[in-house]
This record gives sequence, structure tokens and C-alpha cells, in this order.
Amino acid sequence: MLTVEGLRSRYGRIEVLHGIDLEIGSGEIVAVVGANGAGKTTLLRCLSGIQPVSGGSIHFRGEALTAVPAHRRLERGLAQSPEGRQIFTNLTVEENLRLGAYLFSDARVERDMEEGFALFPVLKEKRNLPAGGLSGGQQQMLAIVRTLMGRPACLLLDEPSMGLAPILVQQIFDVVKGLRALDVTVLLVEQNAFGALSIADRGYVMETGRITMTGPAAELIADERIREAYLGI
Repeated sequence: MLTVEGLRSRYGRIEVLHGIDLEIGSGEIVAVVGANGAGKTTLLRCLSGIQPVSGGSIHFRGEALTAVPAHRRLERGLAQSPEGRQIFTNLTVEENLRLGAYLFSDARVERDMEEGFALFPVLKEKRNLPAGGLSGGQQQMLAIVRTLMGRPACLLLDEPSMGLAPILVQQIFDVVKGLRALDVTVLLVEQNAFGALSIADRGYVMETGRITMTGPAAELIADERIREAYLGI
């Protein structure tokens, strides 16, 4: 579904991605793990079209995306749930979700919203309340469902567990794992390496703008280097 070859990006004169290669098959959950500052968020921003690419290529469903603007990538089925949630705090929960569905005006929007409420029932209880009054975990739930309202074929999910209590982290990861049932492919970027790899099919390890390891998620969890560097084992 998504193929990245030799991807490079820079901030000013400083290159931060140094030739990234990765691929995601339809229906997979693929995790990209690494320490803070490894370039994981920059990678997602390049894929979604927010961050300029200085080299390499991005292909999505066989189409070259490298020069396609961000809003057109969403129309093609590639959507990002950003780090830090970035919800509209002065709008209600429901208004946030309707903005996520701005491409659509059909009757399916209501069904999409109900499917989102089924994933996180607390959002239905608070649908008419300002999103700024939600807890951090609830805001993360809202950010994910808002992105799903755009009906992505591939969801780029950036640090969904950041700042959340362990019980909420598990709830978020359980929902992400269940997205396969909705025919959503997921590229998950996380500092929580164990949590991400536990629900992923395959994984990539990023260090200072490069992919240093890749393989089936279960093998990465079992690798002594990964366990020592990222899992604290």
C-alpha cells in the first residue's frame, strides 16, 4: 500500500532524514520505534505532505505522492493523527468529528461517527461538550476518531500513548489493533516500543534519521539489542 524509498528531508541546511526505506502492506500494522529525536515524527510529516522532502520517493497505492500536496493525500486515503492531538478545543466533540469528515456530505458521515463512538463510548457521552474540557486520554481518543472520519485507507498515527496513564495506553493500543477489522492499515510511530511492537505485524527501528533494524515485531521484541535499548530489559 505504501512504499518509501531513499526518503530525505531537512530543516534548513540540516538533513534530518538520511535515506529512509520502508513499506507497508494493505491491512498491516507497522510500528516505527525509536528514541525522542530519532526523526519519527518528521517521517510521518513527510508522508502526510506537511514536511518538504529533499530526496527519495513516496508511493501510495501505486501512485507517486512526493509532489502531491497534503490535502490531496487525504483525498487519496492517507491521513495523519498528529503528535500532541491538536484538537479544536473551543469546538464540541461532535464539531471536531464533523471537521474530520469535511470531504464528505453523504449519509455515511453519521454512521462513521457512530462507529467512532463505538470505539470510544466516552466520546458519545461528551459529544456536545467543548473538546478542551476532555482529559488527555479522551483528547487522544478524539484525535484518532477525527482522523478516522476522513475514511483513510492508511492511518499515520503519531505517539498516541504520549503522556497517558498505563490503563489508557492499553485502551488506545487495543483500539488501534482492532482497526484491521475496519480495513484500516496503520503506520504507528511510538517511543513506547514494547506497546507498539506488541500490536504490530512488523517494525522498524529509527536512530538519528536512519532505519537501523527491521523485521517481524515479535523478533524485534525478542532481540537483545532492542530489549536493552528500548524495553529496559
